[in-house]
Amino acid sequence: MQDTTAEILKDTTPLFTNDTIVFGILMLALGFIFYTSSRKEGFWNKFYGIVPALFMAYFLPALLTTAGVISPEWTTVADTGEATTGSTSLYYMSSRYLLPAALVLMTLSIDLKGVLNLGPKALIMFFAGTIGIVLGGPLAVLIVGSIHPEAVGGEGADAVWRGLSTLAGSWIGGGANQTAMLEIYGYNQKLYGGMVFVDIVVANIWMAIILFGIGKSAKIDKWLKADTSAIDGLKDKVSEYAKKVDRNPTLTDLMILAAIAFGTVSFAHFGADYLSGFFTSIVNQIPKGITRNIFTFLDSSFFWMITITTIIGVLLSFTKAKAYEGAGASKFGSVFIYILVASIGMKMDLTLIFENMWLIVIGLVWMAVHAGLMILVAKMIRAPYFFLAVGSQANVGGAASAPIVASAFHPSLATVGVLLAVFGYAIGTVAAIICTVLMQLASGA
Repeated sequence: MQDTTAEILKDTTPLFTNDTIVFGILMLALGFIFYTSSRKEGFWNKFYGIVPALFMAYFLPALLTTAGVISPEWTTVADTGEATTGSTSLYYMSSRYLLPAALVLMTLSIDLKGVLNLGPKALIMFFAGTIGIVLGGPLAVLIVGSIHPEAVGGEGADAVWRGLSTLAGSWIGGGANQTAMLEIYGYNQKLYGGMVFVDIVVANIWMAIILFGIGKSAKIDKWLKADTSAIDGLKDKVSEYAKKVDRNPTLTDLMILAAIAFGTVSFAHFGADYLSGFFTSIVNQIPKGITRNIFTFLDSSFFWMITITTIIGVLLSFTKAKAYEGAGASKFGSVFIYILVASIGMKMDLTLIFENMWLIVIGLVWMAVHAGLMILVAKMIRAPYFFLAVGSQANVGGAASAPIVASAFHPSLATVGVLLAVFGYAIGTVAAIICTVLMQLASGA
């Protein structure tokens, strides 16, 4: 893509731009993390006693991006002043191919009755997270606006509150809800990149904190005085079943697992393309306005891909395919999840935090309100950290990261993250509109 403003652009080309090479670097990083975390003594044993391996799988790629070794996207400026842009496809590959494969493999051994018996705390924490986002936006506007009014100013299509509406859509629902909010409030699309930047930075910082907390979940649960018996019982039941059917997988087992995983990916994409197209035509028949945009998540192929994958996984858990957990189904699913974590981590350039400080501050205050309310509610109802972490990521991270957080506690729990994230898609636009109305009032517009 040519850019006539190349003379003011900075060349941000990383050391490696070839996806094959970058993928190898990410795999080497993951191999290093797993090798060192398996040490039973010495420095690494003490290090991973403090820093969880899952956090490192996220943070090490972020450091490589910050150092300029790899990058999710870049601009190359030639000696002639001609500029071209480039980007990696690894996140797309991980989220569209490996994520659904991981979900179906992890869902094979699900105990659906056990998941349902987890009780209402999962939903309570999810809604606490949603309310935290709805209230956090206007509170952030009020707090930052009292310190630096220009940070929340702007008029017409340039009004900052209009841009923040897209963050509300993303942090409650997902990409489809974010796009819907952009259309509803007509934010200046030339400035929209700044909001996407805030979304990436703040959401990834919060995800890093969530991942770090997983390694301390036992201590956090003790502080919350949480009752973890239902979760522990479900994990024990699934683990006992896995031991019962455990076997040394044959080549046939592995090929059947690959067929289940990527056959599901294929069918999910086929169904998602059809259903998203079908609902697009239906949604487009609704008169333009808020009503239409509330249902735009239905034309998202990603939404349908995740939904179809989850349904297939749950259905297979009632068949003999469940026994393939003994051949390592959830372990292969975990491999795919860690690759997704690494590809998410490489999207985070830590130096970008300083490029638009006031918008970042708004985002951080906003997320702090969300986190504070979730901690308060968890303390009140004695909800385990699992529900706090997954409920938050089902809002902020959506279907791409909620299963990551859930599966970090146990692979069989990945479905809990998916179900909550899918629910977030459904309410995302309505909740984001409420948040935006409050932000408009808070900004004095």
